[in-house]
Amino acid sequence: DNIRAYFDRWDEMLGGPIGENVELLRELKDSGKYRLVALTNWSAETFPVALERYDFLGWFEGIVVSGVEKCKKPDRKIYNIILDRYKLSPAESVFIDDNKENIIAAQNLDIKTVHCKSPEQVRKDLSIVLDQ
Repeated sequence: DNIRAYFDRWDEMLGGPIGENVELLRELKDSGKYRLVALTNWSAETFPVALERYDFLGWFEGIVVSGVEKCKKPDRKIYNIILDRYKLSPAESVFIDDNKENIIAAQNLDIKTVHCKSPEQVRKDLSIVLDQ
């Protein structure tokens, strides 16, 4: 019953977006300078709920969902999926994540990274990485 409730009431358990991060995403999108793609460890079954709820997910050129791909971060395979699918160069890409293991995995593929700890810190560190 609890497992069924988890899936049946998934939309009730979703938190709200982090406004400052969504604003930064909007700025990146509106600048027209960057391609935006997403990599998430979301389940295939529940990700459609997020797509319906959060308009900003539509700002991405594409989203690789671990539940669809049957592998997840920090597995090297999922990073290669997004790099190959969207023809991304690791050296020209920036990966932002709140999980240190995921950051290390991206760095091992020569992808620039920003370890998300707060919206203010992401904005600051991203500006440094983009200026390099």
